[in-house]
Amino acid sequence: MKNIIKIDDVRYPKLLKKINSPPEKLYYKGNWDASIFEHCLAVVGSRRMSTYGKLITNKLVSGIARAGISIISGFMFGIDATAHKAALEAGGRTIAVMPCGIDIIHPQYQETLYKQILESKGLIVSELESSFPPALWTYPRRNRIVAGLSQATMVVEAGSKSGSLITAGFARKYKRRLFAVPGPLTSVLSNGTIQLIKEGAEIVTSTEDVLAVYGFDVGAGLVPARRNGRPQGSPLQKLSKLEQSIVRKLQEEPMEIDALTRSVRTSASEIGTALSLMQLKGIVFEERGKYYIKAG
Repeated sequence: MKNIIKIDDVRYPKLLKKINSPPEKLYYKGNWDASIFEHCLAVVGSRRMSTYGKLITNKLVSGIARAGISIISGFMFGIDATAHKAALEAGGRTIAVMPCGIDIIHPQYQETLYKQILESKGLIVSELESSFPPALWTYPRRNRIVAGLSQATMVVEAGSKSGSLITAGFARKYKRRLFAVPGPLTSVLSNGTIQLIKEGAEIVTSTEDVLAVYGFDVGAGLVPARRNGRPQGSPLQKLSKLEQSIVRKLQEEPMEIDALTRSVRTSASEIGTALSLMQLKGIVFEERGKYYIKAG
């Protein structure tokens, strides 16, 4: 038996019902719990995600999800998948709105993420039946649901012709809050977000910018999400002096190991050992020869 929520069902999301031409039916997988729709943020962005986009998505989404806001996105690679993963890693919940039927995992190689969403009390949702394949017209239809389920939409990275701008357009049309994360002016992936900001989108530079819109008292401090009944601690709490020096330098900018060696004035072997341990602790990660602070 298929899981279906019809538009006249009392469980149908109230915000989605308010948009123009809401789906008559929603097919879903997962545990349909009304609380998951109470506070929702759509997070969208480029499929050609940059390292900066990955870092800022992890940083912002982890804090937002930890506060209890459900993260909604479109399950595609890039910013979408990163947002889903960041929400799960923070112990939060996330909803994937598919451009195809819920029985199709698209893209197929994200099967692990698909299962993790369901195992973490999240939802897989679509207005299309079971094995309906994705098509060019199903993506913008999907985008209207992503925006329609959410009180606000946050665009992280977007080129001038990004599909994320379609979702932003729906958010505006539905009179929902629209956020844009500023990016490097030299990046083509900033063109779309810069345009949104020029057109009046609210600039996001911190988790607090978003949480304030949902009525959270950011000055009072947030309770960390729990996983298996235990608060999630930070690996930054116990660092050696060398590790602290490395963190300070990497907070300024990503660096290669040679640059770190010169900056911290320590031997390459010591820096290499420290970086290896910090990677195991989940504090830093390496990409294309440079080391970055892992957001969290």
